[in-house]
Amino acid sequence: MTSSELGEFLRAHRARLRPADVGLATYGQRRVAGLRREEVAVLAGMNSDYYARLEQGHERHPSAQLLDAVCRALRLDAEARDHAHRLAGTAPADLAAHPCETVAPALRQLLDGYAHTPAFVLGPALDLLAANALAEALFSPFEKADNLARMTFLDPAAPAFFADWGRVAEATVAALRQSGGLTPRYPRLDALVRSLCAAGPEFGALWGSHRVRGKTHDVKELVHDDVGPLSLTYQSFDVRGAAGQQLVIYHAEPGSRSAEALTLLGTLAATARQSSPGPV
Repeated sequence: MTSSELGEFLRAHRARLRPADVGLATYGQRRVAGLRREEVAVLAGMNSDYYARLEQGHERHPSAQLLDAVCRALRLDAEARDHAHRLAGTAPADLAAHPCETVAPALRQLLDGYAHTPAFVLGPALDLLAANALAEALFSPFEKADNLARMTFLDPAAPAFFADWGRVAEATVAALRQSGGLTPRYPRLDALVRSLCAAGPEFGALWGSHRVRGKTHDVKELVHDDVGPLSLTYQSFDVRGAAGQQLVIYHAEPGSRSAEALTLLGTLAATARQSSPGPV
């Protein structure tokens, strides 16, 4: 990452705040979106020229304490604050480990042990590195289940599969932004972002917002071609010993219509495998 990326990040978050959000009075017409640089500097307790150099990329070595003050002034949450420190090079070195793209055999066996719920492993660029049978069945409406970001923005099945496509798209880009801080100078992620920006304006607009949010837990509202609506909760876990990998497990409320639909989906997938002329 470079200091110019830090400047873009700070500008994007400054533009989201209004004086009333931070207890400042405003007078007359404002020519800039959000707070002025001078206002952020006052809130952070620093010289306005210094803050301007941060945004312009001229100041390349802010201290961790100074950057914390800026983050507080911009009302950044914990994930956005950590991302800012990674961009500035003030995060602990162990947070920028080289990403691992190979899934260990033991983890693959663990995935297969979740017979009644979709489970899969993601890489830092949201590549689907491994998946159990039910996860493969869940993503079967897509032409190719290889990368969650590519599937969300480029696959024609996405708008129908994701009941709230806009929310999923925003969360997907925010997760990629966080990965960019966790795994700086990662060629796979850089290439993916370039290709998605070139493919259409939707991704580029969200990427330019500099929102940061990792995959932790949330509810997914899906509509599957074979079993209809699914309301699933997911939880993600960092894979120790494999930098950048996440184990993601989807879960349906026991006894719910979604649980019944998942069971049916598993049955349909198993039947299809048994009737396939190829090896099971």
